[in-house]
Amino acid sequence: MLLGNILHAGLIKTTIESTENYAAITELTDVLITAGEIPISLRDHALEAIAARERSMSTGMEHGVALPHASSPHVDKIVGVLGISKAGIPWDCLDCQPARLVILLLLPRSKFQMHVRALAGISHLLNSDAFCDTLVDARDEAEVLRLIHAEEKSSIFDDYR
Repeated sequence: MLLGNILHAGLIKTTIESTENYAAITELTDVLITAGEIPISLRDHALEAIAARERSMSTGMEHGVALPHASSPHVDKIVGVLGISKAGIPWDCLDCQPARLVILLLLPRSKFQMHVRALAGISHLLNSDAFCDTLVDARDEAEVLRLIHAEEKSSIFDDYR
């Protein structure tokens, strides 16, 4: 599954206010609730599942990207939100850089293959400093969505559709 299929208006926060990774996880989880992607009754479950995954191994990648995620028996589809921090958030990323793009995902536990394909597709999409910089510099959520959709039209993403 492609990131452009997960995100829609209301699921992109162009200015993360948090300066610490667990606070950013909370902030982005609340965006999922506000957008109606998960009910408020799942808030504590989502926060604990994602925090537990983060404690087991950092989800900080390269190119200023963090991908906090967890599987849950309480969701039937992948839900996610993208947050942008121009200043960056310390995240224990592989390249020792702060995370400027944070993609938080809650994935259905019963659909492991979908889980793997989504993470692989997102990792492939965000494997370029230039593209990540373009997203960070986007004016608004509409531009972020347009950039993601345009990039994912390439045939190199066919395996993730």
